[in-house]
Amino acid sequence: MEIRTIRTEGLGDSTYVVAHDGLGIVVDPQRDIDRFLPVIEELDIEVRWVMETHLHNDYVSGAPDLARALGSELIIPAGAAPVYRHTPAFHREDLLSGGLTIRPIHTPGHTPEHVSYLILVDGVETAVFSGGSLLVGSAGRSDLLGMDRADTLARLQFRSINRLAALPAETRLYPTHGAGSFCTATVAGNADSTIGVEVRTNPVLTHRDEDAFAAAHLSGLAPFPDYYQHMGPANLQGRPAPDLHAPPTVEAGHLDDIDDVVVVDARSRTEFASGHIPGSIAVELRKDFGVWVGWMIPFNSPLVLVLNQNQDLDEAQRQLARIGFDRVVGVIRDLDEWASRLVGHEVVNTGEAIHMLGEGVQLLDVRAPTDWAFGTVPGSITCYTPDLADSIPETIDQDRPVLIACESGYRATIAASVLEGRGYQPVVLVGAGVPELLTRA
Repeated sequence: MEIRTIRTEGLGDSTYVVAHDGLGIVVDPQRDIDRFLPVIEELDIEVRWVMETHLHNDYVSGAPDLARALGSELIIPAGAAPVYRHTPAFHREDLLSGGLTIRPIHTPGHTPEHVSYLILVDGVETAVFSGGSLLVGSAGRSDLLGMDRADTLARLQFRSINRLAALPAETRLYPTHGAGSFCTATVAGNADSTIGVEVRTNPVLTHRDEDAFAAAHLSGLAPFPDYYQHMGPANLQGRPAPDLHAPPTVEAGHLDDIDDVVVVDARSRTEFASGHIPGSIAVELRKDFGVWVGWMIPFNSPLVLVLNQNQDLDEAQRQLARIGFDRVVGVIRDLDEWASRLVGHEVVNTGEAIHMLGEGVQLLDVRAPTDWAFGTVPGSITCYTPDLADSIPETIDQDRPVLIACESGYRATIAASVLEGRGYQPVVLVGAGVPELLTRA
């Protein structure tokens, strides 16, 4: 048996393609299914099953479309009950093909319907696809459906991860969520593991009872993106494959003709600072571009993207499509004709920022709450970047410049675009962040 891992780094997730004697299985595919087809072709397999471990909270599933495209059987946890046709996976009701057995194991806790899939080859437990249950060095978080259900789900998760831990030690563990995913309760690894390694090293398996586990599992959780609330409903209903054709170019003067449009400037933080369209939101294009757009902008708003000539429009659209943002209605590649309308803001390095602090500038620390626990600059105002979309702290003086810092300038630039759009005077620390200010202040 061969297992190929296809990572989606911006989401912190893995999709798996399994090959055994010409038979194929795909586990937890994202919506842009064309990424998986070359792997399937290379392995020269007939995909018998496309399987989902749970109703995902962090992306729109591509399983229905992939199963339809390949003529495969779509396997969904029985408790999910989506509106489209599928084969429900019931606890320990095996799926069989020759010497290959897929055994669904009900592992609720990340979500109520969650199922892990144990693979047996000639009767031997070989691998388990654990989705958002037992992860490498962690477990899937239990609060994504609301804190009113979190304690119940955490207690279910305790039983589920220990159920998986009882599998033979040599069983390979292949979780969907890993490093970089907001679906993990604590920092997880992005590689596969074995049950034996996790029993020896995974801290979530050290709790003596469900009370101790639930208390630890629900403490110190990081915020998660706002768009998550839309993913469960989307995956219950199913979403058609995204249209990734390039959108039309928007000429200067025509932007106002598009109703309710949001301009997302995906250029570098320094390019944005040098000149940008007023009111645009700065989200630099990198692996987690889609996540930050989904966190800062109302779900599935019509978008016009600003990119420089060297940036990958297809990559930007794919990341947005994975989280259900299907309305990229235009693109701007050249801002020369916009020159008379552009605005900008100041950027500074660490030394300049230290000097400004000495002069009494107000400092806005936009790192995550989990970062503040390790120290903030005395007198700074703390507000996590996504929270600025709802409200600006009243303690910020709109008539004075505000120095904004995070770790590198990425989140600070997003924050600056929000503040600037509401009449503030941002100055962004780039190439460094609050840790450097703390070291040198």
